[in-house]
Amino acid sequence: MTTPSLPTIALGSTGLTVSRIGLGLMGISAFYTGAGQDDDGGARTILGALDRGVTFLDTAEIYGPYANEELLGRTLSGSGRRDEVVLATKFGTILHTQDDTRGLDGSPANLRLSIEGSLRRLQTDRIDLYYQHRMDPGVPIEDTVGALADLVAAGKIRGYGLSEASADTIRRAHAVHPVTAVQTEYSLWSRDPEAQLLPTLRELGIGFVPYSPLGRGFLTGAIRSVDTLAESDFRRQNPRFAGEALEQNLGIVTVIEKVAGEVDATPAQVALAWLLAQGDDIAPIPGTRRIERVEENIAAAHLSLSPAQLAELDAVAPAVGDRYADMTPLNR
Repeated sequence: MTTPSLPTIALGSTGLTVSRIGLGLMGISAFYTGAGQDDDGGARTILGALDRGVTFLDTAEIYGPYANEELLGRTLSGSGRRDEVVLATKFGTILHTQDDTRGLDGSPANLRLSIEGSLRRLQTDRIDLYYQHRMDPGVPIEDTVGALADLVAAGKIRGYGLSEASADTIRRAHAVHPVTAVQTEYSLWSRDPEAQLLPTLRELGIGFVPYSPLGRGFLTGAIRSVDTLAESDFRRQNPRFAGEALEQNLGIVTVIEKVAGEVDATPAQVALAWLLAQGDDIAPIPGTRRIERVEENIAAAHLSLSPAQLAELDAVAPAVGDRYADMTPLNR
C-alpha cells in the first residue's frame, strides 16, 4: 500500500511543528481490549508510523502505569530515531510524593519527581511537550506552571500543555508562561470544545490536540455492542457505550457511514476528515496498535468532504451519555 505524504503544522505559536495527524499510544499498553499483550507489535507500529511521516507521539506515565513510556523509550532508543519525534507525555495523575498510587497532584514537588521518572523511562534528555494530565484543584495552576517554566529553562522540556483544562485555567496558565498546546476529547460525538475552548486557544495562539478523535473506536462502526470488548476494557464502564445510549449513538455512525459510501472512504477516514476540516491548527492523535490503521488515518488528511457533506455531519445529534463515568476530575 502506498501511503500519501503527511503534512506538518505549527502547534500553536511557540515553534513546535508536528505531523498533521499524530499517534496516541495508550491503547498499546492500557485500558482497551488487547492492551499490554504485544509490545513487539506495538514497537513495529511506532516505527512504521515514523516511516510514514507520523512524528507526533503521545504517551503518559499513567499508561500502564509506566509500561507505555518504557516501550516508547526502548523503541526510540533502540532504533536511533529519537530526534525524528515530537514526544509528548503527561504527569499529574500519580502521587509520587506519597505512595505512587493514582490521584491528582500538580504540586511542584510531584512534578519534579514525575519528570525525572519520565525522562528515565523514555531514555531521553528532554521531552518536547509535557502535559499536566488532569488539573489538581488543590494546587493553583500558577504554581504548577511556575515549576513547568523552570523545566523549560533547564532544557528538560521544550514546552508544556494542559489536558482537560477550562478556558479560565488556560488563561491563568498562559499568563505565567505560554501554553504550547491543550489536549481534550474532540470528535463528532464530543463537540464541547467548540463553545469556549477553541475560541480561547485561537485567541491566545495555543495549539489544539484532540484525543479520542474516533470516539474511542465507536465512530469507526466497529463497535456495536460491548460484548465484543474484554471485561477489563474501560469502555464497558463508559456511559456512551451503555445500553440505550449506545443504541442512540449508533445514529451518529449511520450518518458517517453514509458519507463514507459517497466518497469511497472508511468511516474512520470521514470522522478524521471532518475533524481536520474544523481548522488547520488541529493535530488529532488517533490511537491504534495496527500499522494498517495508521495508514488509513494518514489517508484521511487527503480526503476532501464537500460543504454539503460537512453540513450533514455537523448536524448529527449530540452523543447520549457523559464522556466518563466520573466527570469530576475534568476541569470545567
